[in-house]
Amino acid sequence: MLYYALVFLVVALIAGVLGFGGIAGASASIAQVLFFLFLILFVISLVMRLFRRA
Repeated sequence: MLYYALVFLVVALIAGVLGFGGIAGASASIAQVLFFLFLILFVISLVMRLFRRA
């Protein structure tokens, strides 16, 4: 999931440099959503691992 967030970020950066504002904005927002979803799932997995050991 983090890989796809980075891919969309690169697409957004390239589209922004080339002047495609709509595609850049959409790609950046998708990358942001995927990144925060990754963070949430990562924290949940850390908490679950902590509770399994206890």
